[in-house]
Amino acid sequence: MENNLAGLELMSKEELLDFAKKMVNGGITLSFNGKRTAQVIERKVMPRIIKINKKLSFNVEKSMGKNILVDGENLQAMVTLYKYKGQIDLIITDPPYNTGKDFRYNDKWDTDPNDPDLGEVVTIEDGSRHTKWMKFMLPRIQMMRAMLKFNGVLAICIDEREFFHLGMLLNEVFGEENRVGIINWQKSYAPKNDSTHLSSATEYILVYAKNKEQTKTGLLGRTEQMNAKYKNPDNDPEGLWRDDNPVARTKSDKDRYAIQSPFTGALHYPGTGSWRNTKRNMKSFLEAWGSKYVEKDLGEGRPMALVIKGATIPHVPEEQNLDNNPIVTLECEKNEIVTEAEQKAVKIRNTKTMPELYFLRNGYGRPAIKRYLKYVKQGKVPLTFWADEDYDEIFELDCQSWTYEESGHSQTGIKELDYIMGKGHDFQTVKPLKLIEKIIQLWCPSNGIVFDPFAGSGTTGHAVLELNELSGTRRNFILIEKGEDDDKYAKTLTRERIKRAITGERVNKAGELQILEQSISNGFEYWELDKKVDAKAILEMKRDELIDIIITTHWEDDRKRATSVIDRIDKDYKYLVGHNILNEGFFIIWNGEDSVGELNQKTYMELLEEAKKEGVKFPFHVYARYQVYQTPKVKFYQIPDKVLMHLGLNENSDRYNNQEDT
Repeated sequence: MENNLAGLELMSKEELLDFAKKMVNGGITLSFNGKRTAQVIERKVMPRIIKINKKLSFNVEKSMGKNILVDGENLQAMVTLYKYKGQIDLIITDPPYNTGKDFRYNDKWDTDPNDPDLGEVVTIEDGSRHTKWMKFMLPRIQMMRAMLKFNGVLAICIDEREFFHLGMLLNEVFGEENRVGIINWQKSYAPKNDSTHLSSATEYILVYAKNKEQTKTGLLGRTEQMNAKYKNPDNDPEGLWRDDNPVARTKSDKDRYAIQSPFTGALHYPGTGSWRNTKRNMKSFLEAWGSKYVEKDLGEGRPMALVIKGATIPHVPEEQNLDNNPIVTLECEKNEIVTEAEQKAVKIRNTKTMPELYFLRNGYGRPAIKRYLKYVKQGKVPLTFWADEDYDEIFELDCQSWTYEESGHSQTGIKELDYIMGKGHDFQTVKPLKLIEKIIQLWCPSNGIVFDPFAGSGTTGHAVLELNELSGTRRNFILIEKGEDDDKYAKTLTRERIKRAITGERVNKAGELQILEQSISNGFEYWELDKKVDAKAILEMKRDELIDIIITTHWEDDRKRATSVIDRIDKDYKYLVGHNILNEGFFIIWNGEDSVGELNQKTYMELLEEAKKEGVKFPFHVYARYQVYQTPKVKFYQIPDKVLMHLGLNENSDRYNNQEDT
């Protein structure tokens, strides 16, 4: 009760009003012990000092943009990654499931979320395990939403144990109206004797948008099997084509008329539907078979038919009911004109490209229309069940079912990890690369950022690297992972898998590490979370530590993201430390406790010399403790104030979480 009351006291006026309105209006409100504290707890989380571990970073100079692996507790890491707030395109993550084996909870987090300890494993016998899991997830979901772009997407994996609880949490944080869909994927293809009732063969991915109206769902790549349906037997200059139905299901009475076959003289009707193409186009298609067509009233109560000029017309019953007795085909007795039309049509069929409207059975069947591959969506859409059909219509993603052939199964994920790391990694549940790659293709643009706050074995980072290599995209990843003191698999597993994905190293059948795959030209930085950030901590930093925190946190709200990214210059300069995409120089006048760091005329002249030597341009971005020399060619950032501001803090530690989303 005390925790709940404390949580209410932390709520703003607007939050209290919203809470009261839901209760008074009878709306659905999710309630659990400690919820209010969990909702506001992330406001107490302090960002950490980031150290770039150069030894554990890999191929940084070959990295496309900036790939980052963060070693640290994920709520603290997300708060520290302040500059990425509102910059992430896709969050795809696989949080710990509440199985009694994987999920850890630190009871100290209820009052102090800055405690770095991950806590003890929550056992299956713990009566409050569901509540602990929801208290753990709620602030992290709030932070994930804050990090997404206005049109960003969260795809979060879960099994049946917490499926309903997670759905309610996501409905509350994102809004039910922003649910994009629920993917049901087949994690195994053989039943297991793990239940007296139903064997669990599927898991789920809940997909939510920050703003569904602004979000787009992409297409998956077309398969060879799909494209194999398209042929070009008549050397059509438009390219590959396949049969398609010329009739639309939607009824339009003006388009429910008869057309006469140039081969048989038979009348063909659109059945219960109507012709897809306009009457002008239909007339043009028919005349391309070599005969003149005219409109004629056949007295059957329909719009005028398109018939061969002068041809005999089959007997048509009067006043046909369009719905209850739909005409399809009426056979015709041939006269001289019909025979002549047949001869012209056969010649075109045998020697030329067939018109867009043609007739099946070599000309003697029902009409069909050509569907050209080049005009078909160059991809397949994710529908309820992934099969071989060719779907080209506008679609909505709702509840999806993906078979293991489409998305891989969990055993595939383990085998993939075995191949990279060898056996003995102790991971029992690993998502297959194919599954993660599909989600990235659907919801992350080709130059976007993919974020995974529960990186685990690093499947998400591996998927980004592989997609970039295979399809020429330029996506970047940010991964967060942390192990216990005796289980630092952020270093030994996550980092090592990503490195081997780049180098092509794999474990052969003899258990030896060997280059067995093509290497990838890419890299990543390895960041470590250190002590909490405050003014005193910054002022006590050594120069290299301060360089790290400035490079990782520099951000200007009035500039595009690309110009705010600092590329480090690892040369023996006294002040120059980096440059941005515009080649503007970044300088730090700092020597720890030995110098207060002052921008004066003397240090400015030294900056000019270093800038000239390296070839960086104005304006200079200068970090120092004081500024006694001013020039319009310098943008000055005061230490520690500006560094704290980059982290979303000021001297009074105002958290960025208190700001409204824009």
